[in-house]
Amino acid sequence: MNSIILIARLTKDPELKFVAGSGKAVAKFSIAVDREFSKEKKTDFFNIECWGKTAENVANYLVKGSRVAIRGSVQNSNYEKDGKTVYGTKIVAERVEFLSKKSETGNEPTSKSNDEYDFSKFETVDGSETPF
Repeated sequence: MNSIILIARLTKDPELKFVAGSGKAVAKFSIAVDREFSKEKKTDFFNIECWGKTAENVANYLVKGSRVAIRGSVQNSNYEKDGKTVYGTKIVAERVEFLSKKSETGNEPTSKSNDEYDFSKFETVDGSETPF
């Protein structure tokens, strides 16, 4: 089984592109995940890729600093460059849930604790109900 769930913040604004020919949307961005059980503060960084309507929503509503929950799978890749093999890892997101929302200016997200949200009005990217 290849499944991963991460809660993190975006390290840059998402980049939205459309695949030539099919016109399918793809969004790419990176996230920072803090290690909670480390004696010293450590952060891991992951590259994220999502497709379709999820990609469009991510590009339209998320900015650097937005807090998200991501469920997806890990994919490894490699290619040859200057005679050397280069390895890469990315997370392909199947679901992205927004955990913070844009401020009134639209430039930076405002973060609230779970106690401050009215979850009855909360929507996920794919339109499903929240699990709590």
